[in-house]
Amino acid sequence: MEVCTLKKLLFQLKRVVITGIGIYSVIGKNLDEVTASLKEGKSGIGIDPRRKELGFRSSLTGLLERPHLKGEIPRRMRVCLPEQGEYAYIATKEALSNANIDMEFLEKNEVGILYGNDSSSVPVIEAMDCMREKKNTILIGSGSIFQSMNSTVSMNLAVIFKLKGINLTISAACASGSHSIGLAYIFIKYGMQNMIICGGAQEVNPESMGSFDGLNAFSVREDEPQKASRPFDADRDGLVPSGGAATLILEEYEHAKKRNANILGEVIGYGFSSNGDHISVPNVKGPYASLINSLKDANISPNKIDYINAHATSTPVGDAAEAQAIARVFGKHKTPVSSTKSITGHEMWMGGASEVIYSLLMMHHGFIAPNINFEKPDEYSKHINVIHNFTTAKINTFLSNAFGFGGTNSAVIVRKI
Repeated sequence: MEVCTLKKLLFQLKRVVITGIGIYSVIGKNLDEVTASLKEGKSGIGIDPRRKELGFRSSLTGLLERPHLKGEIPRRMRVCLPEQGEYAYIATKEALSNANIDMEFLEKNEVGILYGNDSSSVPVIEAMDCMREKKNTILIGSGSIFQSMNSTVSMNLAVIFKLKGINLTISAACASGSHSIGLAYIFIKYGMQNMIICGGAQEVNPESMGSFDGLNAFSVREDEPQKASRPFDADRDGLVPSGGAATLILEEYEHAKKRNANILGEVIGYGFSSNGDHISVPNVKGPYASLINSLKDANISPNKIDYINAHATSTPVGDAAEAQAIARVFGKHKTPVSSTKSITGHEMWMGGASEVIYSLLMMHHGFIAPNINFEKPDEYSKHINVIHNFTTAKINTFLSNAFGFGGTNSAVIVRKI
């Protein structure tokens, strides 16, 4: 009986495909701009003078202006959106268009949302400043609570796009965006939803970055901003904070075929793990486990992976741990590796989702984006195949890593159909 039940369950498992993507990034405000920047290895990193005024060690950041939404959505919706929510709206609008989904479809069908977000700093600070100064909570404004909650992105997008399926925020530090894809994949694979909007959003303001700067986590290579993010390079001195938003439409394969959707790729593996160790210092065993688990879930061997978009943020310890994990699994296959964070900076809650989109664009345009600023390997990165120049390549299957504080790890595998 147990064997029959298991066979029945396995028979019912669904295939999960990606039918739409959208991006609002420091390297481009739409898919075309981002593709061009990836090909050129064009950095989106610069200087924010306000950070020095606030006492930051580093004024380096990804540079991104906020979108203008007046006339785009009603004011009652705009006042509930924080900075990263605005980015997420633009990215989601593009993803839905890319998937050929309109508002009529969203109103008539059960579409869910699983979105990665793990902070909303400015609304909290502004509310407290108002309370201290005015001594009147009414003056905080009706939109403040909806901007300040960690679930701000998923709750706002669910209302704006009239979503009626699963509605949940994924808060998993810098793996948030990746886990959102992985969990959407699971919901669809097991038949609980036909379509889910997933992704990640990250605020770029200095208020959200002060505590990171206080940990000495950031690069201080301020004389050459675009050379500051140096994943896997021996002379790296820290990450560069960045942000924006990235949205993917995940859909059950037969559902996508019935509506003649353009299938961009198939999610075939999701591996996750926890380091069970230090809250901020990574180890090797956790990332290694997520890589192995993703391959097991996809039921493929390491030599089937054509490209790895590494988490590598440009921190001395983090890059070393990831390089060791990659080398253990893929070293003998010389699998091409690059970290798009070399040009974007560390997009944090957004990064796990945006890097899947970056990899999809590479897959469909036949190239690997360069890991810029990789000039000298260290004792660990010399054992992996870091691609530091634009390289034409045929990518049929790629893997994207995302790791975060608290030891949360995620690896997602996507293949071309």
